[in-house]
Amino acid sequence: MMGTTLPTPLYGLYRERIGFSELIVTVVFAVYAVGVIVALLLAGGASDVLGRRPVLVVALVLSALSALCFLLEGGLPLLYLGRVLSGFSAGLFSGTGTAAVLDLAPPERRGRAALAATAANMGGLGLGPLVSGLLAQYAPRPLILPFLVHLCLLAVALVVTLLLTETVHHEGGRPPLRPQGMRVPPEVRGVFGPCALAAFAGFSLLGLFTAVAPAFLTETLGEHNLAVTGAVVFSVFCASTGGQLLMGRIGARAALPWGCAVLAAGLILVGASLLVESLPLLLVGALTGGAGQGMAFRAGLTAVGAAAPEEHRGATISAFFVVAYLGISLPVVGVGALTVGLGVRGAAMVFTACAIVLVVAVGTRVRLHPPRTP
Repeated sequence: MMGTTLPTPLYGLYRERIGFSELIVTVVFAVYAVGVIVALLLAGGASDVLGRRPVLVVALVLSALSALCFLLEGGLPLLYLGRVLSGFSAGLFSGTGTAAVLDLAPPERRGRAALAATAANMGGLGLGPLVSGLLAQYAPRPLILPFLVHLCLLAVALVVTLLLTETVHHEGGRPPLRPQGMRVPPEVRGVFGPCALAAFAGFSLLGLFTAVAPAFLTETLGEHNLAVTGAVVFSVFCASTGGQLLMGRIGARAALPWGCAVLAAGLILVGASLLVESLPLLLVGALTGGAGQGMAFRAGLTAVGAAAPEEHRGATISAFFVVAYLGISLPVVGVGALTVGLGVRGAAMVFTACAIVLVVAVGTRVRLHPPRTP
């Protein structure tokens, strides 16, 4: 997952080298999210049929091909291709990796297993910009070295994956492999709806920071240190992991509305930081909003994963991630379009205002009609 956000602090360097607008940055970012969604829709349930380990190996190979596209980059086409491949990889990892961890855990440890899976997911997404920002700022070859490091880590991950125990076995022959689409088992739908809405709202905040925050730091606040940019984006995902830990103390049912409330508070702080052009306030908003996103995200994933029947768990979790990644992609493209007329600051303020309305609406919904948890 680290490779999916590795280019975040580097987009400014690519803009100088290739020459494109902030709208193109958000489109490049959205292309990744489209890749995630396509992979989830077409192959979200593949691991339920083929097994967890083969799908994870394919995802690692796709991630390595994405890194090679960035290493060979000679213009926008390879950037687009690299991001699409990265999206395919993340789409396979998101559902399959989570399902594998839940499979390997004994039933009484499912809650901790969900935390391990989501912490690895968010931790990787956060480490990407932190590592690439540090390497780009303080090491040579800023557009080369981060991806070489990533390829080395992928090699280690491949060895570990090949040593994993396969958890999917079919008696009487393997069923046919078919695209799962957005089908959610009937017994999960009562839980799935509010949990997926909360994930959509939370991931919209992550999209704002991974696609737009670097340009805001550079153009509005005058902060050109790539390590600082990476650290700010990292703080959101780090806080998300902290929010997931907090959810374990208060339970999935209560964490959904509380997570939305904390997320709304974080968005308000982010909006205020844009208004007064304050980096410290932006950082506080990132930490607050990330914590709220983490609470709501883990609560939703835990509830959906526990409610899903074992034979459809991979497909159900993949459908959950489809909704989440719609939240990280669609609003960001809108922000990119708004930058043409309003600039980065104005577009981000409009986005933040809309996100606050959405989060408050979702929080009110899950407060009045909490999901049925097993």
